[in-house]
Amino acid sequence: MDTSPSPLPPRGTPRFGAECPSRPILDQIADKWSMMVMAVLEQPTRFNEIKRQLEGVTQRVLTQTLRRLERNGMIRRRVLETSPLGVEYSLTPLGESFRGPFTRLHEWTIEHSDEVLSAQHEYDARSPAQ
Repeated sequence: MDTSPSPLPPRGTPRFGAECPSRPILDQIADKWSMMVMAVLEQPTRFNEIKRQLEGVTQRVLTQTLRRLERNGMIRRRVLETSPLGVEYSLTPLGESFRGPFTRLHEWTIEHSDEVLSAQHEYDARSPAQ
């Protein structure tokens, strides 16, 4: 089996065409709330506990995020037979496989946050007010 990377498309051709299957997946993964939900789900967690750990997320946005992650196979939703009924979310094996790349990305953001903030301040200082 050939595992070499595919060659780049010819110059002038879109690298990520409209039908590229990676686009909706990248849209989901790059969404800030999705990344944060995946980080919170180190173990099976109830909806309200997820919400408490994500300051600023609305119930509506969290529900939409969880549904998209479930639809994409990254998390599993389980109804708990409690009174009242509860719902618990956990990572699927596919979601767990994303933990390594996500952890590295998260570490990078922490490692380079001062540099990014400095670049933003420099840019803002030399750019006219908008």
